[in-house]
Amino acid sequence: MAKILVVDDAEFLRVRISKMLSSEGHDILEAENGVKAVETYQSTKPDMVLMDITMPEMDGLAALREIKKIDPAAKVVMLTALGQESVVLEAIKAGARDFVVKPFEKERVLSAVAKLIS
Repeated sequence: MAKILVVDDAEFLRVRISKMLSSEGHDILEAENGVKAVETYQSTKPDMVLMDITMPEMDGLAALREIKKIDPAAKVVMLTALGQESVVLEAIKAGARDFVVKPFEKERVLSAVAKLIS
């Protein structure tokens, strides 16, 4: 299965997503902010990234841009709260492949993952 980096400053969400994906057989890495996400991406080269947009230290958009500089083929799905449509558009322009709106359904996360790793 895939090696997936889960990035969110909310630990309960990282844990929830990690459990959901590991139960499907994926290897999970975690980061709590954009700075750690970029470092982890660079050192581990995961198959894909699920990343929150709003985080301290470095937000998801800045981290997305940094990851795309490291690896233009990076597969990144953004996690976003309702009402962040303009930010989602910016993320897509910056290279995000998909986005999942929080609160999310398990099926939506799994379908976004399946679409990118197939």
